[in-house]
Amino acid sequence: MLESERRGAGGSDGPNPPDGAPSAFCRRLASVATDFSSEIERLRHTYASIAAVTDPEALRARIAELSEAAAAPDLWDDPEAAQAVTSDLSHAQAELGRVQEMGARIDDLEAMVEMAGEESGQDADDLLAEAQADLAAISKDLSELEIRTLLSGEYDQRDAVVTIRSGAGGVDAADFAETLLRMYTRWAERHGYPVKVLNTSYAEEAGLKSVTFEVHAPYAYGTLSVEGGTHRLVRISPFDNQGRRQTSFAAVEVIPLIESTDHIDVPETDIRVDVFRSSGPGGQSVNTTDSAVRITHLPTGLVVSMQDEKSQIQNRAAAMRVLQSRLLLLKQQEEDARKKELAGDVKASWGDQMRSYVLNPYQMVKDLRTGYEVGSPDAVFDGDIDGFIDAGIRWRRQQEQGGR
Repeated sequence: MLESERRGAGGSDGPNPPDGAPSAFCRRLASVATDFSSEIERLRHTYASIAAVTDPEALRARIAELSEAAAAPDLWDDPEAAQAVTSDLSHAQAELGRVQEMGARIDDLEAMVEMAGEESGQDADDLLAEAQADLAAISKDLSELEIRTLLSGEYDQRDAVVTIRSGAGGVDAADFAETLLRMYTRWAERHGYPVKVLNTSYAEEAGLKSVTFEVHAPYAYGTLSVEGGTHRLVRISPFDNQGRRQTSFAAVEVIPLIESTDHIDVPETDIRVDVFRSSGPGGQSVNTTDSAVRITHLPTGLVVSMQDEKSQIQNRAAAMRVLQSRLLLLKQQEEDARKKELAGDVKASWGDQMRSYVLNPYQMVKDLRTGYEVGSPDAVFDGDIDGFIDAGIRWRRQQEQGGR
């Protein structure tokens, strides 16, 4: 038989893979398609940028300082201060650990690729396949770490206070506000972040007029602040017996939680305090005593209501904390406005409406600022919003850099 006949009709110069070998053959092709040298160089460049912002040496010094404070014999004489010290120490150690671990993972990836170059056959294929998987995982985790370094605002590392208010759209808007509450609660649960509801105002037919809650996590404010604005829902209304499409709106406000070290003086003469009976689902102390508190800040007109705690004293303390947080943010906004006025460059924007959730006639959730979109609203309403948050943080940084 001629050599060309043994090769088969394709006339290939190389040997055909034997039966049962296509998987190894395909893995080899996939491995060759990845330029590991350039990919590792890209990872190292991104890692260097992150390390420059994170400053591991400064973190180590901070950890040493906090460790000394945590070892003080009188630490727990002030439980609130002690908790702040131990929490800050834990967060600093975790941040340093993340940065160091990422550098080690990149080193391990490079070593694995070098080992694959020294092997042949199946061993080389297996190492390259493992390197391919590690490359994808490191790229994803490095991107998340990069997002964290973009949170460098004055209050970004604070806990967040989130308020959702139903807007135009009647009962559909109230139902939408409740859906957004579930979305953010599920997002927090996915990350293991505690959520504490401070105040809930129920709508008459269904849903919520408004709700205020705290999210306790490192950088909760910096992360969730990009969610602030007007959210828009388009769907067939479940409350319309004619099955018509309804557009409804809800406003989301995100502010940093006030800390004991912040100096926001609120004179008693600047506030009016009203008490009233709590509303909503029953229970002890609900609808039976004047435990709910409404505080009005007279100079600004800001109003804060709290009713979810059992006592009037607790509700007043919670309301004052949120009022101080809003005044702190208002002060920062006034300072930012003065800076922009001095800069003389005011750009047009989309306005407050920042995201659309469309359930009919098609299904899509789209951020109108970043252009980021997904075709699975159910997953988004179940808390899968990290993609939107990451895109929003990057977009905000671009806006800040463009305005300089």
